[in-house]
Amino acid sequence: MQEAVKPTSTSGEDLAAVLARWQAEEAAVRARLRPEQGVARPEQLAGKTGLQQMQAMLDGELPAPPIADTLDFLLLSVAPGQAVFQGQPRFRHYNPLGTVHGGWFATLLDSALGCAVHTTLDPGRGYTTLELKLNLVRALSDRVPLVRAIGNVRHVGRQMATAEADLVGPDGKLYAHASTTCLIFDLPPRR
Repeated sequence: MQEAVKPTSTSGEDLAAVLARWQAEEAAVRARLRPEQGVARPEQLAGKTGLQQMQAMLDGELPAPPIADTLDFLLLSVAPGQAVFQGQPRFRHYNPLGTVHGGWFATLLDSALGCAVHTTLDPGRGYTTLELKLNLVRALSDRVPLVRAIGNVRHVGRQMATAEADLVGPDGKLYAHASTTCLIFDLPPRR
């Protein structure tokens, strides 16, 4: 299991060093991923906790979802109650105003939030998003080389969980923050 990821170091690490570290961490994850994308089959997930499922994806045992390729982001790390995604804002994500579309922010943050909740689930349990709240605090363009969505669980109960996430650049700038409420439930038996 990887250690939780922070946007910048506390030692005053400069932008170039943080960016190089982020790129190296992404390259290491991509080297382990399966070449094909897809959705894990129920039998591949059976008996695994949510954290084990997410770690299996990072280890290349399970396929990465196609949305990650479509929107140029990937799961970077997981820990109990935390998920970190990294994305590359590109011109193809622009809205008519000439900045990255809010839907790109939302998808990246929703992924970090949901997967943070996913890491807390016991085998045979699932979740779905009931509510997503997003605050865009700064425009984003393709001049920002990478951003990270860092999701952390705030509360997990038997039927409901909440989580919060920040979207930050390698310079530590906050671009957006979000929160979610998720419904937790028993998965239906396989037929």
